[in-house]
Amino acid sequence: MRRAANLFDQIADRDNLRIAFHKAARGRRGQAMVRQFAASLDRHIAAMSEAIRGGTFQVGRFQQFLIRDPKERVITAPCFDERVLHHAIMNVCEPVMDRWLIDDTFACRTGKGREAAIERAQHFTRNATWFLKLDVRKYFDSVPHAKLMDFLERRFKDRRLLELLNRIIAAYRGEPGIGLPIGSLTSQHFANFYLGWLDRFVKESLRVRGYVRYMDDMLLWHESREALIEIHGRCQKFAATQLALDFKLGEVQRTGAGVPFLGCRIWPTHVELNRRSKRRWRNRVRVLERAERLGLSSELELQTRLTALTAFAKGAGVKSWRFRQSVLKQVAVDDP
Repeated sequence: MRRAANLFDQIADRDNLRIAFHKAARGRRGQAMVRQFAASLDRHIAAMSEAIRGGTFQVGRFQQFLIRDPKERVITAPCFDERVLHHAIMNVCEPVMDRWLIDDTFACRTGKGREAAIERAQHFTRNATWFLKLDVRKYFDSVPHAKLMDFLERRFKDRRLLELLNRIIAAYRGEPGIGLPIGSLTSQHFANFYLGWLDRFVKESLRVRGYVRYMDDMLLWHESREALIEIHGRCQKFAATQLALDFKLGEVQRTGAGVPFLGCRIWPTHVELNRRSKRRWRNRVRVLERAERLGLSSELELQTRLTALTAFAKGAGVKSWRFRQSVLKQVAVDDP
């Protein structure tokens, strides 16, 4: 695949920045920074375009906060105009990165996503006896900047674009030379792109037919337990030597016991939410119902959020109707 060239000017183009603004503002129109940007949109877009072309656009202005959902993570959210820049970059660069990825990786891709990943995983679960689950230890915190830039240089030829990407990657204040901030659009795409090399090793060198990846959650299927054990060792070696990454402890198991993936347990015949997802769903519904009852949110906001929660709980054919009904009935009893 030839390297993409002459993309930098497309990113700095005012029409592209205007599209990026509307994407970045989605769901945030009430925020003060967004309202201020929108009030003088043409002026801000012109200033951004000039700063990007001149190499003076400031990057690395973040706000950080801690979440526990369920594990503790630090979210690093860029300021609004840098969020616009990230969208402007991905408007142009995402198609190039996407074309290089294999079909069976599903995160951060139009027409893919969690539901498609679960459906593909169930397909392989129906046709194999054994599976191996892999995920990377502290993945976002472990991505080496130099290696990531080397991979980006294999796909992009435009030197000004590469310099801009390097500034964005280096701006994260984690360990020197390592890590991507969770909460940034570019980080999601860079992280997904980085593991594309592992995808190709699995599919092209190891010739594994049953393989699905969603960000750093990976599943591999095979009819032979011994073959999967060997594949596990070779994947670990590749990740360590070629990507400077470390896998968590993986284990080969039978598909008949259910395959854990993306908050679900997958069987050949059906898919269910796992225990952790059920607990989180129950707790979120209780919080939403109580907020509406106390007047902290409107009935419309409650319905909108419940709709999103329900979409998560029943997507990809997940069997959850009885569970959801039991939760809603119990909430009605507890919070009359």
